[in-house]
Amino acid sequence: MALIYHIHKMRDDHVLSFAAEELKKYLHMMTQWPEILIDTDPKATDGFRLGLLEDFGLPFEGKDAETDDVVHIDTAEEGGILAGSNPRSVLFAVYRFLKLNGCRFYFPGPDGEFIPQAMPTPQQYHKLADSIRRAHSIEGGPAMEDVLRYIDFMPKREMNTFGLMTIEQYQRRYYNHQYNSDRPAEQLPSAMAEEQWRGLYQAEAQKRGLMIHSGEHDWVARSVGLDVKKRVPYRDGLEPIPEEVLPYFALRDGKRSLYNNDIYFSQLCLSQEIVRERLAQEFVYYVENHPQIYCIGFTLGDISKKHCECEECQKMIPSDYYVMILNRIDEIMTEKGMPNKVKTLFYSDMMFPPEKIKLNNPSRFTMDYCPIYRNYNSSLGPDSVIPEPLPYVRNAWKVPNTAEKIFSLFQGWKKVLDGPFFVYEYHFYKMHILDPGHMTFARRVYEDNMSNDFIGASGTITDGSMKSFFPNGFADYIYAESLLNKDVDYDKEFAEYYEGLYGADWQIVKDYLQNISDCFNFAYMQGTLSLDKEKGPFYNPQRLEPLSKVKAITEEMDKVIAEHMLMPTRPQTNAWRILRRHTEYCRSLAEIMKEKCQGHDQKAKDMTEEFFYDFTTKYDFELEKYVDMAMLAYTIRTHITNKIVNLEL
Repeated sequence: MALIYHIHKMRDDHVLSFAAEELKKYLHMMTQWPEILIDTDPKATDGFRLGLLEDFGLPFEGKDAETDDVVHIDTAEEGGILAGSNPRSVLFAVYRFLKLNGCRFYFPGPDGEFIPQAMPTPQQYHKLADSIRRAHSIEGGPAMEDVLRYIDFMPKREMNTFGLMTIEQYQRRYYNHQYNSDRPAEQLPSAMAEEQWRGLYQAEAQKRGLMIHSGEHDWVARSVGLDVKKRVPYRDGLEPIPEEVLPYFALRDGKRSLYNNDIYFSQLCLSQEIVRERLAQEFVYYVENHPQIYCIGFTLGDISKKHCECEECQKMIPSDYYVMILNRIDEIMTEKGMPNKVKTLFYSDMMFPPEKIKLNNPSRFTMDYCPIYRNYNSSLGPDSVIPEPLPYVRNAWKVPNTAEKIFSLFQGWKKVLDGPFFVYEYHFYKMHILDPGHMTFARRVYEDNMSNDFIGASGTITDGSMKSFFPNGFADYIYAESLLNKDVDYDKEFAEYYEGLYGADWQIVKDYLQNISDCFNFAYMQGTLSLDKEKGPFYNPQRLEPLSKVKAITEEMDKVIAEHMLMPTRPQTNAWRILRRHTEYCRSLAEIMKEKCQGHDQKAKDMTEEFFYDFTTKYDFELEKYVDMAMLAYTIRTHITNKIVNLEL
């Protein structure tokens, strides 16, 4: 008679149902058990039992069961308890149980998973996540399938928050296929991107119990009645900006207008009460009508140094007007009995703390600390020297381009807010591209997460590509793991990850990638080691010698890779095949940077254009699940042309 195994849900819940199906799927893959039945039975005492901590009489040591994730595992040979503080945490318990039994999730999608053929063994595990927020927000140039794969990947690394930004601008980068001459651009109707696909992403995130955060940059446009779906037509002059809205916009150079006709990159005249009221009312209306979004951020235009210069606006700095709007938002929400938290952003001109206006109800607000202008040459910690904060000069302030300078400004905001704040980072926006070996970069990701205790942050959301797996996904892995567990051993996790992904010869890969990181030099690739800023951020002939070594290093590695094209597991085979393209990429990039470091800017630019058309056309289909080709090209092109936002040139 065939054996029947049971998975019992302790209660009816859609996330628990998904968790049960996931457990069933992977147990089938591991054991080939002939039949696994799922039911709802709060009185069950056999099989695997999935439920909340309270369903099993287990204590909860967190502060808020909705946001604090506790995972509890207590299993024997053929079942036991998989519990969590909320339904999402029960799904985490399933994946943690699988990982404790040898399952590995290296890349998004089935090709990135290793599932051992083995019976599950008894496991005991209990953990309260050390960070409230462990999140990733849409960036780069993802296809629809890339976003769906990554949403599925997030809970397998126990990340609990999905940042759902306006998506059309990002997805156009993919569907335009700008650098693939064999792949014509695809039509991307705005309504499909912003309504259908956005709804699909929300549904998939909610199916897994992920919290959804949003920090849109379209409040300016919405508040004055501009159509946010027409950003590109407005910008390109295909759709006229209505004359009646112009009086609301910032006065600059004696004229009220949008900056380059871009509805996201424009500011309003904030001293006008009607402008502040429109912004506040529009924000509250949106919050009321989007209950599925756990937390929504209020921002102004997504651009710096473009604020209104009229006589009234100059009486206070932009942050004072920002706080006035926040106070009005709180008033309206209080009148309506709305309990929602509002996310504020330490960002752009709002980095400079208010000087005259105070928050009336600080408990209403959280803040995202966005160090967008920093370089990544150091992390904050007890030994950091924090300078005096830079002064605010309207539309002419100096860029605080180190973590220390930015944090000095944040000290003033900490006096205004009394609630939790979170780091909003940009590691996987382009920084992962500037360290082709990922060795220095991955360590910086880890050290930045470790600095959260020092600065008092309760977690991190990273604004970045969902395809940061070139040459591999360790940086992405350690990002999630170090937010979950601040006591994680970096070197131990590194060795386990690399051995699992590359097999017995993982040390060879480690040495190769370390050599690549050393030759390119993360600090140099950020543009911070110039020997003559007049000649540009990358002028440094001393880098010629190490960059010249890349050719021999990669050619030697090619010989090793050729011996590893067929590996025992699918993730290992994929990993070595990614390396095959990585060596070719690094050889070409080194040749470009050799010209750049000597000041041969035009030649470097010409080589860059030629290289990306060739590389993308050849390998777009092969690498598109692992490499964000659009962001790869964008990042290198902007750096080669010296267009770097975090440098004072």
